[in-house]
Amino acid sequence: MAARPRTLPAAVAPVLVGTSLAWVEGPLDWLAFAAALLGALFIQVGTNLSNDYSDARRGADTEERLGPVRVTAGGLVPPRQVLIATYASFGLAILFGVYLIYVAGPVLLLIGAASILAGVLYTGGPRPYGYEGFGELFVFTFFGLVAVTGSYYVQRVSLEWEAVALAVPVGLLASAILVVNNVRDLDTDRQAGKRTLAVRLGRERTRRLFAAMVALAYLTALTPWLFGSLGPWVLLVFLTVPIAVPLVRTVSTRSDGPTLNEALARTGLLEFAFCVLLSAGVLIG
Repeated sequence: MAARPRTLPAAVAPVLVGTSLAWVEGPLDWLAFAAALLGALFIQVGTNLSNDYSDARRGADTEERLGPVRVTAGGLVPPRQVLIATYASFGLAILFGVYLIYVAGPVLLLIGAASILAGVLYTGGPRPYGYEGFGELFVFTFFGLVAVTGSYYVQRVSLEWEAVALAVPVGLLASAILVVNNVRDLDTDRQAGKRTLAVRLGRERTRRLFAAMVALAYLTALTPWLFGSLGPWVLLVFLTVPIAVPLVRTVSTRSDGPTLNEALARTGLLEFAFCVLLSAGVLIG
C-alpha cells in the first residue's frame, strides 16, 4: 500500500520513450535498459514511502482524507519500518545506478543523486517543496525531462533535441497524475497547511489546468514529427483520446473521493498507454 503500485507506470513510461528513440539510432545495451527501468521504479517507490512517512510525521494525512489509507498515519506499519523500507528502496536504486554510471559516465551520478534528493525533499526536510506548490514542477522535471533524456543518454551517451521534445508530453501527463491527487485532497491539504498548487489556485482553476496539461501533451507529441526527424506514426498517441476525454470531464465535474481515486488510476493508465503508443510510433518511423 505504501509503495502505491498504481503510480509505478509513471516510472516505467518515460524509460520506454527515451529508450525507443535510442533504439532507432542504433543497437541497445539491454542491461543498461534494465538498470534504468529498475532504478526508476525504485526511485518512485522510495519517493512514495518517503511521502507516506513524512506526511504522517507532519500530520498531513488525517482521517478526513479522501484518498486511500496511508500506512504510517493509519497505524498499519510502524514509522521506523516505513523509513527502513525507504532507505532500502533508494539503496536499490543506487545499486542499479552504479552500472549506469559505469556505462554512461558521471552525468548519471548527478542525475541519480538529484532524483533521489528531490524524492526525499518532496515532503521531507525542513521546507518540503511539495507543501509549497512545486510538486507538479518536480514531477514534470524528474518523471518527464530527466527520465526520458536520461534513458536516452545511457544508450547513446549524447543528447538529441528530439529526446527533450518527447519528454515534454510525458512530463505533462505525469504531472497531471499529481494534479488529480491534489484536487482530491484540496480541502484536507488546506487544513493541514499544505499549500499545494491546487490549494493556491483553487479547485476550478486547477481543474482547468488538468484539462490544459492533457491537451498540451497531445499537441507537444507532434513536435518531433513536425520539426524533427520522426515520422507521422507519433500520431498513434491520439488512439488514447477516448480515455482522455471522459477523464477530463470527470476531473472537471466531480469532487467525491471514490470517483477521483478512480480518475487518479485512469490518469496513470492514460500516461502509460500514451507512452507505449508514442514509443511504438517512434520505433515504426
